[in-house]
Amino acid sequence: MPAEIFGERYEFLKREEILSFEEITRLTRLFVGFGVRKVRITGGEPLVRAQVTELIARLAEIDGVDDLAMTTNGFLLPRYAHELKDAGLNRLTVSMDALDEDVFSQMSGRPYGPEKVLAGIDAARDAGFSPLKINTVVQRGVNEQTILETAEHFRGTGDIVRFIEFMDVGNLNDWDLSQVVSGREIIEIIDAEYPLEPADANYQGEVASRYRYVDGQGEIGVITSVTQPFCGDCTRARLTTEGRLVTCLFATRGTDLKEPDELNEIIEGVWLNRRDRYSETRSSNTALEGAGTGAIREKIEMFRLGG
Repeated sequence: MPAEIFGERYEFLKREEILSFEEITRLTRLFVGFGVRKVRITGGEPLVRAQVTELIARLAEIDGVDDLAMTTNGFLLPRYAHELKDAGLNRLTVSMDALDEDVFSQMSGRPYGPEKVLAGIDAARDAGFSPLKINTVVQRGVNEQTILETAEHFRGTGDIVRFIEFMDVGNLNDWDLSQVVSGREIIEIIDAEYPLEPADANYQGEVASRYRYVDGQGEIGVITSVTQPFCGDCTRARLTTEGRLVTCLFATRGTDLKEPDELNEIIEGVWLNRRDRYSETRSSNTALEGAGTGAIREKIEMFRLGG
């Protein structure tokens, strides 16, 4: 998280405002009752939460949770990878936007290179997480020149890099359409060096479009929320740190699940009345050639929602 925004003086949520493990587990059981089978722990950075492996163990014990995953920046994986595996975590996704030290530091907003993340990836592999998914946000003018380097580094390892179009999540990243490198451009850059072919989705609603290396050296994915939105197939719900149910990554508000009674009725009502189409509306109302963000919309910040 950028230091100029989340520095020493930043006031984070008070502990009593944050969902306890008991509350998270209780709400997860309710969601499983509605048919949820995949649960992902994300952030912010989930591994800074004290005793997070205890939460993983609790969630892994819930009958009906078939796929328990986590997205992390990887810094603390050398410490926690084996504990996470032993606790019942099934899959790991690691966020890493570049291998170049200066570019990595610019993208992360912190004075660090990728060494700790790469060590975390090695630790995750050693713990038995395979394949790993590597999330790489691509921002024009910052790291698009490193796309091929990142693809090459993970090609043939069994891990899957998912290149993500730079999105207007939250209100703090100064997003502009001119900074978006489209999924089509990303595929063209890699395909010119290592030929690719489309691959079928693993399941309906998968957010990443899959491409295989023709020579059999693995696959990559592209997530094209800006240029090819997939709102109509989205089946994701998010539970924020303070217990709000949010049905879109670009939402302006959520529904409180921390305090009310009759939670089953509330959850059912929110889900059945979803009308989220932000990415489709953004794309249709804004020319993809050139800059401009359209009307200002105060969205929930990414560190509260998770990816």
